[in-house]
Amino acid sequence: MRESRRLLRDDQWVKLEPLLPGKPGDPGATAQDNRLFLEAVLWIVRTGSPWRDLPAELGNWHTTYTRFKRWGETGVWQRLVESVSGDRDLEALMIDSTAVRAHQHAAGAQKKRRSSSDRSFARRIDQQDSCGGRRLGQSGALGEVADITQGKALLEGMTPQAVLADKGYDADDLLNYIQANNAQAVIPPKRNRVVQREYDRHLYKDRNLVERSFNRIKQFRRIATRYEKLARNYLSFINLVCVYIWLL
Repeated sequence: MRESRRLLRDDQWVKLEPLLPGKPGDPGATAQDNRLFLEAVLWIVRTGSPWRDLPAELGNWHTTYTRFKRWGETGVWQRLVESVSGDRDLEALMIDSTAVRAHQHAAGAQKKRRSSSDRSFARRIDQQDSCGGRRLGQSGALGEVADITQGKALLEGMTPQAVLADKGYDADDLLNYIQANNAQAVIPPKRNRVVQREYDRHLYKDRNLVERSFNRIKQFRRIATRYEKLARNYLSFINLVCVYIWLL
């Protein structure tokens, strides 16, 4: 595989290496090929190719998939995105959602696992974005579920000075939650509100950052179209892409 097609730079790898399992002293076998493994998963998520089409120089496709799945089950991908975003700027926090097309190959999981693998699950990505367009976190939800249902989940544990969102998040419960956490709610009111409230229209213009972040994430084809039968695997891909973009 041509070196120019590798995604991870040396400076990025220096930051990631100590965060990955398989270091001396960790339980289990010591990993010798974590960088190659990350390149393999990045190749899959960037091209949107089936696992079986993984180039041989990036490793055995089945071994790579098995480790990718295991890291998702043990929370490695989630811990990784939390670690690299530790210096996040929370002056302002934007939240939004985007629709994701579920491919027909995303159907067909075993019935006993359908609660976490339903084809409609994760058809929408809900995401946080701080000032500067940095990715902080995300969640998946049923495509038909309203945006507002994920609002508190995205804000949990966050301490921003302001929360920016579109009018889909205009609900008294969420507004009260934001204010109770000493943050300013920059959310336009819905037209059907009896009493229209004020909001900072100038600050609201910055909300485009989270929309731009969705566009950046969807440049990775395996995110733009969901092929995964299991929602956990799909969210693992999202976590990895967020980590990569954060380190650009």
